[in-house]
Amino acid sequence: MGIFSFSQDFGIDLGTANTLVYVKGKGIVVREPSVVARNTETGQIEAVGGAAKNMIGRTPGNISVIRPMKDGVIADYDTTAAMMKYYIKKAMKNRSILAKKPNVMICVPSGITMVEERAVIDATKQAGARDAFPISEPFAAAIGAGLPVWEPTGSMIVDIGGGTAEVAVISLGGIVTSQSIRVAGDNMDESIISHIRKKYSLLIGERSAESIKMDIGMARKADPDVEMDIRGRDLLTGLPKTVTVTAEEISLALDDTVDAIVDAVKVTLERTPPELAADVMDRGIVLSGGGALLKNLDQVISDETKIPVFVTEEPLESVAIGTGKSLDYIQQFRSSPSISSRPLN
Repeated sequence: MGIFSFSQDFGIDLGTANTLVYVKGKGIVVREPSVVARNTETGQIEAVGGAAKNMIGRTPGNISVIRPMKDGVIADYDTTAAMMKYYIKKAMKNRSILAKKPNVMICVPSGITMVEERAVIDATKQAGARDAFPISEPFAAAIGAGLPVWEPTGSMIVDIGGGTAEVAVISLGGIVTSQSIRVAGDNMDESIISHIRKKYSLLIGERSAESIKMDIGMARKADPDVEMDIRGRDLLTGLPKTVTVTAEEISLALDDTVDAIVDAVKVTLERTPPELAADVMDRGIVLSGGGALLKNLDQVISDETKIPVFVTEEPLESVAIGTGKSLDYIQQFRSSPSISSRPLN
């Protein structure tokens, strides 16, 4: 066990699309979109999380809906700090007013720069943490997925979030080789929006694109008979319009993003030492993150690599669970930063 009590330790999955907070002894207590609504005239925050996400595309001119995280890193420092402060306060609502500030284990992309990592640590402390410890996203996802990260065997994790796709091979408590690409769930949404605009001259929003992806989105081999009606604004007339799209055309729109993720997996495998590559072939590849829910993606990666691919039981929660579980190793993180995720090669 760590040197701190249950009530003082938090694990935070600060994602581009969603933020989850894990409290030791309680599990995940906060699960909200990484969205903030701010009044542009007064600077006051009007809403955070789900309430702010519901405002997207529906706000008056003086309210701006912001996603302060982009590609897995902080794009708007002050707004990110304010958002985290709100979530930490929400997670602490049942604690004694005499309780000390929490120590926070917070995930960061494996390809993050030292400057970007420092910004995350500073924002976490500004939000109310006593101390902040960064842990790489794929390492946390592997812990959350139940992989034997501390054993001398190779485990491969592919974590596909909103802003980044993280691929890593882990052994003996460290990342041996990894690939972090800023192509993930958000790019899928953008590709769908672009396709609908070009083919149908119809403008749809992020929420509509996300619904299309979740309902009929598939990685290749899509069924042409699966259809969905979508509504948006006709770019030619400016009036509302409804069109019918097929799973097959949405699959084609997602091809570039799927190919980028598959290529990242292949590159990581090529850089993996032979002994660990043999372990991966035996144990398979594990997918986590919201992007892992894209239909057929596991099969596509398996077909391309000739290795079995499995989706973890709770793909949306794997990183948060792993971040929370790693709180037991805070003392080790203090004395051995290499545990946190920097590639060894």
